[in-house]
Amino acid sequence: MSGMQTAPYQEFAKNVLGYEFSDIQILITALTHRSYVNEHKKSVSEHNERLEFLGDAVLELVVTDFLYRNFSEQEGILTSWRAALVRTESIGAAGASLGYEPLVRMSRGEKQGSDRARQQILANAFEALIGAIYIERGYDDSATFIQKHILAKLDLILESGSWRDAKSHLQEVSQRLDNQTPQYRVIDEVGPDHDKIFTLGVFVGSKLMGKGTGPSKQVAQQQAAQAALDEYARRQTK
Repeated sequence: MSGMQTAPYQEFAKNVLGYEFSDIQILITALTHRSYVNEHKKSVSEHNERLEFLGDAVLELVVTDFLYRNFSEQEGILTSWRAALVRTESIGAAGASLGYEPLVRMSRGEKQGSDRARQQILANAFEALIGAIYIERGYDDSATFIQKHILAKLDLILESGSWRDAKSHLQEVSQRLDNQTPQYRVIDEVGPDHDKIFTLGVFVGSKLMGKGTGPSKQVAQQQAAQAALDEYARRQTK
C-alpha cells in the first residue's frame, strides 16, 4: 500500500490508540475481513482471522486475570461476568466507539449486510486489533487497552445485572413481581430456511413485555427477555 493509503491507519494508531506502529501493515491486516481478500486476491493475501485467534486468547486471559485477582466469587459467577464482558455485543460496541469501522476492509456485499453481521465483523476486528497490539507492543499495552475499553464496563454490567442469563433472570423477576411465568411466542419469521430472521415476543400473562429479533429463536428469546427486563426496570423507576 502507498503512503497515502496507509496514512489513515497511522493516524488512527497515533490519535486513537495513542502510539505508532512500527509495522503499520499488521494494523491494516487486523482491520481486513476475509471477504475483502476474496475480492482482491491479486493484491491482498492476508485477512485478520489469525490475529483474531490470538487476540481472543489475550482478551480472555486479561479479563480472567483481572476477575481472579479482584473478586472472590465462585468460578461460575466469574465465568458469567467474563462472558458478559467479551460477548459479541460488548466488543462490537467497543469497536464502534473506537470509530474504526470506516477503516475495516470488507467486500461490497458485507458493507451492505445486516446490522448484526456488521457488528460481528466489528467484534472480530476488535479481537484482531488486540492481537496486533500484542505483537507490536506486548502484553502490558494489550492489557491497558482491554482495561480501558472492556473492563471499564464491568461496574455497569454488575449494576444492571446484564451478566445474568436474560431468560432465567426474567423468570425470577416476573414470578416475584407478577406471580407469572413468561411465555415466548413467534411473532414473525422472514427469509429463506438457511437464513431466517425470527421475531419473538415474551408475554407475562396477557401483556407483551418485550420483543426480540435474531437469526435463531434462541437469540430472539434472549433479546426479548432483555427487553422485558428493561421494561420492568422502567416500571420500578417511575
